[in-house]
Amino acid sequence: MRLHEMFLPKRFWVTSGIGMDKSQLNAFDLALMDAKISECNLVMVSSILPQDAKEIEPIKVTPGAITYCVMSRMDGTSGETIGAGIGWGWVGKNEDRFGIVYEHRGFHSNEYIKKKLEKGLERMAKVRGLELFGMKFCTGSIKVKDIFGSVVVVLVYLP
Repeated sequence: MRLHEMFLPKRFWVTSGIGMDKSQLNAFDLALMDAKISECNLVMVSSILPQDAKEIEPIKVTPGAITYCVMSRMDGTSGETIGAGIGWGWVGKNEDRFGIVYEHRGFHSNEYIKKKLEKGLERMAKVRGLELFGMKFCTGSIKVKDIFGSVVVVLVYLP
């Protein structure tokens, strides 16, 4: 096995979560719990899906596992609307095909975030000179009612 193949994800899934609490860190932890990934050691990576990666339904990850992911996270305080999202799609053809992932976050609704994700994916494909097909989106948005809120959307890579 070549070294780069050891780190080549074969599967992925996308999850999201929302949390609110009296501390920002606890709100973030609650959002990770809601997304069912709070027991993972998350390692953020950039945004390319290998050509053979298959999207799967979320699975339980062993607590403490080093878990590579792309994360979109937005934190806010009482009264603010916060949102985060991830969009993904495929570019290229045949053996040159691979996936691209785009994240967006801000003081925005789900609808606004989805529009930004679509435009971001289109731009990523355009600058690569490739056709984009098969876009998908996952967003989350809330109006913070407690002191602090957190929204996460996470694309999880698996071997």
